[in-house]
Amino acid sequence: MTSPSPSPEKFEISRQDLYEQVWATPVSKLAENFGVSGSYLARVCEALNVPRPPAGYWQKKAVGKEKPRPDLPPLLPGDQETWSKDKPLSAPVRNTPKPRARSTRSAAAKIAQTGRHPLLLGVEGYFRKTRKLDEGEFLRPYKQLLPDIVTSETCLTRALDLASEIYNALEKRGHRVMFAAPDRKMHRPDIEERESPGKDRKYGPYSMGRIWSPHRPTICHIGAVPIGLALTEMTERATLRRIGDRYVREDSKEVRSAKAWQRASSWTTEQDLPCGRFRLVAYSPLHGVAWMHSWQETTKATLGGMIPAIIRKLESSEEELRTLMTAAEEAAAQLQREWEEQRERWRRQDDQRCVEQAQTESRKQLSDIMDRWANALAVQRFFREAEERAGQVEGERRARIMQRLALAKSMLGPSDPLDYLEEWLAPEERYRSKYGEE
Repeated sequence: MTSPSPSPEKFEISRQDLYEQVWATPVSKLAENFGVSGSYLARVCEALNVPRPPAGYWQKKAVGKEKPRPDLPPLLPGDQETWSKDKPLSAPVRNTPKPRARSTRSAAAKIAQTGRHPLLLGVEGYFRKTRKLDEGEFLRPYKQLLPDIVTSETCLTRALDLASEIYNALEKRGHRVMFAAPDRKMHRPDIEERESPGKDRKYGPYSMGRIWSPHRPTICHIGAVPIGLALTEMTERATLRRIGDRYVREDSKEVRSAKAWQRASSWTTEQDLPCGRFRLVAYSPLHGVAWMHSWQETTKATLGGMIPAIIRKLESSEEELRTLMTAAEEAAAQLQREWEEQRERWRRQDDQRCVEQAQTESRKQLSDIMDRWANALAVQRFFREAEERAGQVEGERRARIMQRLALAKSMLGPSDPLDYLEEWLAPEERYRSKYGEE
């Protein structure tokens, strides 16, 4: 029996439930229930790796000639498990790239020609479409769903080639490299770009913040353990001299060829500038798991030569990370229990406050009723005594007095004290404790 279709306003559906519903209801009807188009729901199925009925399936099913539905493929590390309309989709899960009709260069052909990892195909243009840069700054592309690479424009091509070499080496070892699934709560820590971190940071206007970071981390899966990968070009502290209307490196040809009077009328400052050497940072993207390791190039060693050592380190860290993940899950569960206990204490305190407030209001109302009761009795006594006294008066005066008493009674209205008592609410009638007699 399939689950009922959720409300299109807000829902979250698992891939198992989606699989059951797709094979129980035509996609066009199911998409209408979800409040999306049929083509978008097809993209959802691709992202969650959920097989859909082939063309003609429902007509064949109507006459009992449909083929058995395929099994739901097993969930692989990093796959998107759930879908909701307020979250983006992962890239479609495909074992091999599928060429498009009339395409002269398929994805497979591009990979074969460039040798780059599929995650890096077509991203160079997006990296170059950047916010305005001053000389010697890192690229800050507008698009954020990009591989986690921080680089200057000068070193962009090398950065992509280096990232591809690392990603491909990991894939050959059976470790998937992909963007973090949008339904997973993963974070990217601040990545240190300085080659030699010191007390101060002098990188342009970004001395107090991130240069650029992707929308979702780039993740490598060692077994079922996710490890974030960030590749950043490092900076080095450089002396700059003001020549004309701009700063130029002190060791540049332009400064060395400057006239004596130009140097005499100029001044210097220090800045952190991209140096062309790279650092790879591996980290745990899971909250509560503090683990990070990095490798960086030197003038004598490149990251490309460190790739075997990098892979060995990541693979050997699997058990350590599993232990840290278990500890983080237990700590999170304990924190959740403490939070629930605190919320329960707050609920009980609020319940007790409501009980006490009901008792206070009930007492106050009863006190007001007693005051009104006394006033009502005094009014009744007044009219009773006035009528007795009027009965002792003769003639026209008696009629006038009785007329005045009738007008006074009509002005004051009914004054039966029992009416007031009927309006009274006991504390339990105002608020009943949710915790009974605990």
